[in-house]
Amino acid sequence: MSGNRFLLDTNIIIGMYQRNAEVFTLLSARGARLADSGYNSVTRIELLSYPGITAAEEAAINTLLDSLSHYPLTRIIENGAIAIRRAHRMKLPDAVILATAQAHELALLTLDQKLAALATSFP
Repeated sequence: MSGNRFLLDTNIIIGMYQRNAEVFTLLSARGARLADSGYNSVTRIELLSYPGITAAEEAAINTLLDSLSHYPLTRIIENGAIAIRRAHRMKLPDAVILATAQAHELALLTLDQKLAALATSFP
């Protein structure tokens, strides 16, 4: 396990970028800091593939991502996502994000209530 404690879902990183009060309240309540948080490959793809993204937005998002740990897709995460999708009929991006949190023993921080409930049901 790394020194990190949290995996940030895409909606959390978007909320940080947009200075969303709900996101900062959640991060504060959980004691999450950038230094002990990370993101996965799916989140990076979701953030940077928006068709209307400007060069300035892309640069700002990349700067934020550079301050976090990156968790690339691995066979362990792939297998976890497959199991999660089979068991819960979850969307692929959410299954990969949850599997990443599980594989690295990280608490998943998300605004998605369904995903948050599922994340807390796993050991």
